[in-house]
Amino acid sequence: MEADDGRTGEDAGAGRPGGEGQRGLGRRERDILALERRGFTGPGAKERAIREELGLSPVRYYQLLNALLDDTRALAHDPVTVNRLRRIRDSRRAER
Repeated sequence: MEADDGRTGEDAGAGRPGGEGQRGLGRRERDILALERRGFTGPGAKERAIREELGLSPVRYYQLLNALLDDTRALAHDPVTVNRLRRIRDSRRAER
């Protein structure tokens, strides 16, 4: 029997790194990765899409995205996008 942590459905696995032995990604996590696959033109277009399509603030979006990059379920779901974003994140960390 699993312990109930108060979260339900697609949010139950949100932000948990690892993911071994858990179900696949929730809808929100899949939507975040899908948004990252898209190209955006012009200033503010991505932030506008984050707010309108996902109903998240850009700050919260990037927090969730960063946690998602460390989730093995995300890597299994979309390895090209996750590995690309990990490389970008790692290079930005190395510049600091």
